[in-house]
Amino acid sequence: MLNLYNCLNTYLVIGAMLFGFGIYGFVARRTIIGMLISSEMILAAASMNFMAFNRFLAPNPSIGKIFTLFIMAIAAAEAAIAIAIVIAVYRNYKSIDTEDLVDLHG
Repeated sequence: MLNLYNCLNTYLVIGAMLFGFGIYGFVARRTIIGMLISSEMILAAASMNFMAFNRFLAPNPSIGKIFTLFIMAIAAAEAAIAIAIVIAVYRNYKSIDTEDLVDLHG
């Protein structure tokens, strides 16, 4: 029986799929919330790749974990700021659809 959980390629394929779904969702979604969820998927893909390379290739096992914790902190800060912006935009425009926000162009 093939051990898929003990192979670097398995984790890299899953990370690439998460990244692809995140990019597709970021391009295809019209709402700010959908774009936020897609950007979180992109960050999750980066975290998965760091952890996979940490498990299979790194001489020091704590480096990948530190990078992943750093990515999680950035994702939490990004989510908090983005939700605050979404609430402010909704209060002013009564919509979170990006097509309705045309007068924000600089």
